[in-house]
Amino acid sequence: MSQFNSTPANIQQILIIADLHLVNNEVDKNQLFEKFCQQAQSADQVFILGDLFNTWLGDDLSAPHYAQIVSLLKILSSKTQVLVMTGNRDFLLAKEFSRQTGCKLIDSPYLLETNDQQYVLTHGDELCTDDESYQQMKSILQHPITKAIFVRLPKKWRLKFSGQLRKKSIEAQQNKSSEIMDVNPVAVNKLMKKYPGADLIHGHTHRLNTHVEQTFTRYVLGDWSQSQGNAIEITDKLSRLEIS
Repeated sequence: MSQFNSTPANIQQILIIADLHLVNNEVDKNQLFEKFCQQAQSADQVFILGDLFNTWLGDDLSAPHYAQIVSLLKILSSKTQVLVMTGNRDFLLAKEFSRQTGCKLIDSPYLLETNDQQYVLTHGDELCTDDESYQQMKSILQHPITKAIFVRLPKKWRLKFSGQLRKKSIEAQQNKSSEIMDVNPVAVNKLMKKYPGADLIHGHTHRLNTHVEQTFTRYVLGDWSQSQGNAIEITDKLSRLEIS
């Protein structure tokens, strides 16, 4: 991986990150994200592919809680276009978040077209089809009706429910194999058949790697620790960056 470096003015620069899982009390990681935002101001576009926040319980409740991060995003979006995809932790990001930060919320999958290549961008959890219990829970929690009801609940109810749900999720993961929680090759191939000639970029699994398939390459973003982050940079080529 390379560090951030300058890009010639005539070459478009796109930065892609995912799975930061930011929380207020993790000062080092928040400072790492602040450093990234400062360096990313010269990019043409910045994509965040889900789980920027560890939890998001509605714009009314979480935006004030993450005021510092909201401020960083607002500054960054004033310098470059910031496009945000929701993940399984922050799928309740909505219009007020977009208004306060200046970020544009995008749907998954998103087709990114550059001069030389197309990339399918997604958070990645929808490709983990072997994890049937997770997919069932996702279909319930992320249903538009469920979301509409949840964000109207009293704040203390949302906090309590979120804590209980997170506890159950951790317990469930302890009993699942690593293979079940990874992407399913059949699901990946089914998605990519819709986008011939494109490559795939996703997060969610936290398994930073590059998989060269027969007709496409699958680039997996890693999660961020307290001392190090990672990103994909697309200029005239695709490369990986370390943020430290």
